Amino acid sequence: MDNYINLVKLSVGTEAIDDLETWQATKRAQAPDGLPRHVTRMWPKREAEILSGGSIYWVIKGVLTCRQRILRLDEVIGDDGIRRCAIVSDPELVRVQSALKRPFQGWRYLKPADTPPDLPKGRESEEPLPVELNRALAEIGVL
Repeated sequence: MDNYINLVKLSVGTEAIDDLETWQATKRAQAPDGLPRHVTRMWPKREAEILSGGSIYWVIKGVLTCRQRILRLDEVIGDDGIRRCAIVSDPELVRVQSALKRPFQGWRYLKPADTPPDLPKGRESEEPLPVELNRALAEIGVL
């Protein structure tokens, strides 16, 4: 049985994986050590499980498209004095088999059994299925 949990998060304002890579390369999106981070208001209650091998799965335009291994959770105190959580991840974006996701706020836990498989090496540059085709295949249970 898997002893870790993943997170799934919307990448708001992102049109494609390249946009996410570009954003994460900016100083504003990096931890002091240069690793990409995403700052969120809430601290995950399942921290130990996340840090035992979990990844953050990114949803771009309603489609779960890629993941990054979570390395640590850092405390960040904003200018307003409020404690926040920085999810610090490996810079490698691993493309996964696309899966449709409905909109939600914040982040959600994602069990290992429910995660889409990584794309095999060499298929990372393939164009994703058109959204309507992807949705239709998901509705009939093919994806």
